[in-house]
Amino acid sequence: MCDTIVATSPSTADHAVWFGKNSDREPGEAQIVEHLPAQKFTAPTKLQCTYVEIPQTAQTYEVVISRPFWVWGAEMGANERGVAIGNEAVFTRLPVPKVGLTGMDLLRIALERSTTAREALDLITQLIAEVGQGGMCGYRHKGFRYHNSFIIADQSEAWVLETADRFWVAEKVRGVRTISNSLTIGKEFELIGDGTYEFARQQGWCKSASDFNFAKAFGDPFRRVTSGGELRRACAQKRLLQNDGKINRYDLFAALRDHAGMKPIAGWRMKMPCAHASWQRRRQSGQTTGSMVSCLRPNGSIHFLTGTSSPCLSLFKPVLLGGDLISTGPQPGEGYDGESLFWRHERLHRLVLGDYAARRALFEVARVEAQAKVFAVAEEAMRSRDGRVCQQLWEWHRELALEWTERVIKAAPRDRRSVLARRYWAQQNVLDRLPESDQAS
Repeated sequence: MCDTIVATSPSTADHAVWFGKNSDREPGEAQIVEHLPAQKFTAPTKLQCTYVEIPQTAQTYEVVISRPFWVWGAEMGANERGVAIGNEAVFTRLPVPKVGLTGMDLLRIALERSTTAREALDLITQLIAEVGQGGMCGYRHKGFRYHNSFIIADQSEAWVLETADRFWVAEKVRGVRTISNSLTIGKEFELIGDGTYEFARQQGWCKSASDFNFAKAFGDPFRRVTSGGELRRACAQKRLLQNDGKINRYDLFAALRDHAGMKPIAGWRMKMPCAHASWQRRRQSGQTTGSMVSCLRPNGSIHFLTGTSSPCLSLFKPVLLGGDLISTGPQPGEGYDGESLFWRHERLHRLVLGDYAARRALFEVARVEAQAKVFAVAEEAMRSRDGRVCQQLWEWHRELALEWTERVIKAAPRDRRSVLARRYWAQQNVLDRLPESDQAS
């Protein structure tokens, strides 16, 4: 479960296109942030994606991606040409094949091969038609499969692409647009895939072209409700529209950190963009495990990623494309390691959940000050086009995560969660091999 947002001119203060995403996955599913170079291939070769092979292209572009450690594809990312993409799991009336290109595969392929948002959209829809989407997308939940929707943006425009198997429609964004885990495009769209309307009519899902509504025809009404996607999408949309016409980066970060006025573990389904897993069945795979915000503009784009869960407790750190490649630190994998930023922060996050308000307050002033410093350094890096300072910020956050964890451990108020919540997280801590001292936290 995820939330993806975009704001285009004239809704933005600086006339840039602002893109953002929260990637919601299982709580122990570490994400890797990678800065990868452009490549050229002189001989025909194959590209191994998560489950299938496709022909490799002659040239790929430099990208920054955030991906679950065990898959080839990516949850979100951007390339050197100023294209940014985020995908969403959507649930439709159609079955999802056990083998195919995952939505994450489609996203990464499009970033590696596209120079514009429209080119990326055309490539994704071509691959859906020729190869098909499918494959298991859960980490420990092995049966989890889904179709996909996307926000695809560049420096001048953005598109929403929604799919159901090989069928699709696309809508050009005008101002602010948000998507989550349900189909949203109804009767208004600019592009439609071959056979999409005809198939819906054959199935009896519409009577005529004037009656055709993609979301109504192809969407799964039960999963639309239980996923909470409409609630989270509306929450993010409302947050951005409050500043319509003068949206800036702070609005994007605030939207992704938003708890919609609720406690992090409230509710039986995900209602807030900044998601924290909980013991309820519909919440156990719903934790924000990575976040990204991109400023896309012709004179130079910049991308901010957390590389961690819980953006409300984390720092967004910059990556510049078109210069030196940077390392975001030791790569996380299966289970706690104590060195990677992801697992250092995730330990902090789980400790804070014991009494979110009181424990967050122990380091919140320091976190806000650190984020302000990151933004100041990022602005200087943009002016000088020196990406090397970005790496120093990633290294600094690794150290801050340790410092803030020690503050919480030394002064932590008592655990105020319910018995069921404590039991769920104790089990999750054992499963992810966190230090024994944290098991009862």
